[in-house]
Amino acid sequence: MSQDNAFDARAHRPLLERHAWFAGLPEALKQTLLDAGRLRRLRAGEVLFRRGQPNCGLYAVLRGSVHVGSVTRSGRQNLVAVVPAPHWFGELALIDGGPRTHDTEAREATELLWVPLPDLVNLLTREPQHWQNFAALAVHKLRAAFEELEDAALLGTQARVAKRLLQLSTGHGMLTAQASLRTVALNQEEFAATLGLTRQTVNEVLGLLADQGFIAKGYGRVDILDPAGLQALSRPT
Repeated sequence: MSQDNAFDARAHRPLLERHAWFAGLPEALKQTLLDAGRLRRLRAGEVLFRRGQPNCGLYAVLRGSVHVGSVTRSGRQNLVAVVPAPHWFGELALIDGGPRTHDTEAREATELLWVPLPDLVNLLTREPQHWQNFAALAVHKLRAAFEELEDAALLGTQARVAKRLLQLSTGHGMLTAQASLRTVALNQEEFAATLGLTRQTVNEVLGLLADQGFIAKGYGRVDILDPAGLQALSRPT
């Protein structure tokens, strides 16, 4: 892991503004986060932090992506999420003062905006009203987690795959409307793992969706051709 002391986070503001949480922050808070921000670079496979480690601050992905997950006692890896640019993470430990909840490592060569914990503590001591802003980021993810639990219980496999494709295109609702994607990067093995399905099952469902004209499959990507159709498929029957 490396840092760049000459880093100017303000140059990355247009990218960060594509994230609905950051875009909706008060201007003064945006400036404070950017002024405190430092650059961290990770090599592919490099660990940022492990589950149970102390909180070190808040992160946003500027380039590349990170895996968030855990390893069971038997050594099996459990992938919870793939976090691409320009998403933020690390707010849970900030809010409750507890340790990191998951392992996080670089999926590829990755650059992160890092706001160190002491800067966040100083900010929130001076201006405690901003606690609500950080809580809003955590609550959005909590709502998404509850929705995923409900989907696993109520939706069939095709509906879950269709809905997850739409979620990827909107960053689970955290990309601004202008930043929503019609083409999503897709690693089928990772996609299947986050849904609790097998790669073979996901491949079959994607093939069916392509045959029906909802999507087009490409190498490492899916083009969403009919968002309204996917939305209709993703509703409970």
